[in-house]
Amino acid sequence: MPRVAKELSALDVKRLEHPGVGRNATFAVGGVSGLLLQISPTGGRTWIVRVTVGTLRREIGLGGYPDVTLSQARDRAREVKDQIRRGIDPVEERKAAKAALIATQRRGLTFADAMDRYLAAKLDAFKNAKHKAQWRSTLETYALPQLGDMMVSAITVQDMLRVLEPIWAEKTETASRVRGRIESVLFWATVAGHRHGDNPARWAGNLKELLAAPSKVAKTGNHPALQIDDAPRWLAALRTMAGNGSRALELMALTATRSQEVRGAAWDEIDLKAGIWIIPALRMKMDREHRVPLTADAVALLKSLPRFADNPLVFPAQRGGQLSDMTLSATMKRMHEADVAAGGEGFLDRVSKRPAVPHGLRSTFRDWVTERTHFPGDMAEVALAHRVASAVEASYRRGDMIEKRRAMMAAWAEFLAGAKRSGKVVRIG
Repeated sequence: MPRVAKELSALDVKRLEHPGVGRNATFAVGGVSGLLLQISPTGGRTWIVRVTVGTLRREIGLGGYPDVTLSQARDRAREVKDQIRRGIDPVEERKAAKAALIATQRRGLTFADAMDRYLAAKLDAFKNAKHKAQWRSTLETYALPQLGDMMVSAITVQDMLRVLEPIWAEKTETASRVRGRIESVLFWATVAGHRHGDNPARWAGNLKELLAAPSKVAKTGNHPALQIDDAPRWLAALRTMAGNGSRALELMALTATRSQEVRGAAWDEIDLKAGIWIIPALRMKMDREHRVPLTADAVALLKSLPRFADNPLVFPAQRGGQLSDMTLSATMKRMHEADVAAGGEGFLDRVSKRPAVPHGLRSTFRDWVTERTHFPGDMAEVALAHRVASAVEASYRRGDMIEKRRAMMAAWAEFLAGAKRSGKVVRIG
């Protein structure tokens, strides 16, 4: 019978040393026949197991010591022997697995690369330049932070939920579009041979079972808005906060514009001397140029901002490009939490009791016009760049009443700033 090696302990193995002569030295450690610790003259230590595979004698590496412990080496040696008993050559299996991994990596494609290649192939089909920009912008804002570095072949339903769940209730329409756009990118990746199987972004019979239907969420998913009487307190708190996100949020409040309009604002759209900001149709939801009167507070805010020779944006992100929508949302969330931590009630929507979000500032402005002033509702709708009744719209197309709107926005700025007269009903001639 072959001699059975003495079963060494972990401490015994640690004390083993190279004899100082010859090449690599091997020491049987027992526990599993053929398991050896190999020590090089320079002190390097690796585990090997000597086995017979068919008619071949092999020495199979099990990893280095101490990364692979004595206990782990014994487990690995047993696994190797079990494979041999089942007629598997562990060495050939490793070679096949490595070859498959290399082949997969060569075929592999990250979601970010797949998105770029899909958009390069498909965006020319869009006639509307705004839609082209929105496709890329929504994917960059919501999908890339979670999926960008992942191989398309590895993306699962759980990864889709990481993207969609944070925005499904508050930004249902946007979230639904993001889901559909990810689905298109992954479908392209499947057809191009970079992934196989079901599309994890598919709605029917898939995400539909895990997320509320957009139509049901949308009915109760209005953006939480600041209560009118909380608005001055909120602005005062905002003005104590530093950062581009805070200043962008302040301009958004003063102008009642949308997040994407503020985040994409460029200096060549703004005339500080005339006090006007002209947002081109390309960046507007209604595909129509929108003129925004700038109040004294808005002009002062803009004058206080730095300008960068290599970046035309009013509110550039630290690494270039636009601020993300989440930057503004995070600012409002911090403000709410800070107020609660200080003993306040935070900044809650009156109806839903949810913390207010940036888009809700537009609702606060609209409610203020209706409940606290005599400014015409149609003029407020123009200020919000909403589509208004056809007869009124026809007249506004000839003139957008910008000077009357300037008076309305000045009154709004005074109210936000907490001016004494802002509590009075505002009348216009």
